[in-house]
Amino acid sequence: MPDVRAAIIPVTPFQQNCTLLWCEKTKKAAVVDPGGDLDQIKQAIKQSGVTVEKIILTHGHIDHAGGAAELREDLDVQIEGPHEADRFLLDRLAEQGQAYGFPARAVTPDRWLNEGDTVTVGDLVLDVLHCPGHSPGSVVLVSKDQRFALVGDVLFQGSVGRTDLPGGDSKALIRSIKDKLLLLGDDITFICGHGPMSTIGQERQTNPFLQGDGMI
Repeated sequence: MPDVRAAIIPVTPFQQNCTLLWCEKTKKAAVVDPGGDLDQIKQAIKQSGVTVEKIILTHGHIDHAGGAAELREDLDVQIEGPHEADRFLLDRLAEQGQAYGFPARAVTPDRWLNEGDTVTVGDLVLDVLHCPGHSPGSVVLVSKDQRFALVGDVLFQGSVGRTDLPGGDSKALIRSIKDKLLLLGDDITFICGHGPMSTIGQERQTNPFLQGDGMI
């Protein structure tokens, strides 16, 4: 069973959790959600002593994808994810950058991800869940063997992703969490797009957005 390691690099004015994820056995790595501040990301890669083989995007918002095009060129790797429903967001990254005051470039992934796909990082295998709501094309990546997940902005410690941005849908978000994430098991530890890590069990018990019959 591969041993997984992760380093979190907060990037952009939104302090987004860019994650350097790697397989300890092979030292092969993926950069998840390189929103910007690429110098910091590349420094983390150097310090970790890993070889990046791909970039993974959980969704198309600027703080997660704004640096992906440039980093793909710098590292000569491919981009996988998100789901193609976020194409309209990735096409408008430059406009988002102008609006928020930091640089970004439009990007098209080399591979769109769908429900049931898998993504590999060295010997690590991640299952893909399509979890719309925060954005139409948000995906979650789960290692069932390692009991670990990358959830983007779908779920946070004590909160859930905002749904007031273009393509957001609050009912779809809660449905994604209820029908997919909560079924993974309480022992799943996850890294989210902002803030501290948590577990599915902790959020099931304490997250105010996941309480009551309607779960909202």
